[in-house]
Amino acid sequence: MTANTKEAMKQEQPSLEEIMEILERTPETLLGWLGGLSQPWYRVNEGPDTWSPFDVVGHLVHGEETDWIPRAAIILEHGEERPFEPFDRFAQFQRFKEWTLPELLDRFAQLRETSLKTLRGWNLTPAQLSLSGIHPEFGKVTLSQLLATWAVHDLNHISQIARVMAHRCRHSVGPWSKYLSILR
Repeated sequence: MTANTKEAMKQEQPSLEEIMEILERTPETLLGWLGGLSQPWYRVNEGPDTWSPFDVVGHLVHGEETDWIPRAAIILEHGEERPFEPFDRFAQFQRFKEWTLPELLDRFAQLRETSLKTLRGWNLTPAQLSLSGIHPEFGKVTLSQLLATWAVHDLNHISQIARVMAHRCRHSVGPWSKYLSILR
């Protein structure tokens, strides 16, 4: 492997600070985008067994409570000795069905602030970021992988929200659909 290849690979790996840039912006992104919208925009989905923007925010709240920081803490405290608890990817459907979107957005923002405060407080070293834990499906994963996945998970669901909202207009755009890849 050449020095240029090593440098390119190193550049592909975001730092913890870069990961946190995404994590800290997600709540305000969702609030700015979804806050104040009428219900048809945040309750739309793509058909049976798909998620609305409301469902996605509920999923993010549940993940904030039970996934990212709890799993990071398991890695830091127990390493591979204690596997992660399985994550219920569908808990939001029952748990938050009586909540309003403003309540979910507020809860998410509060939880994310606490999560980031915890993450910053750990002052993680490169050695700690290479520590590993055991995922119930994937097996051995590192703390660095978990934290990068957290940010990409946010981006994935932001993209999902955009797609679902665009789906609401799929029949209204007429021939322009040819140029709107989000509708395909």
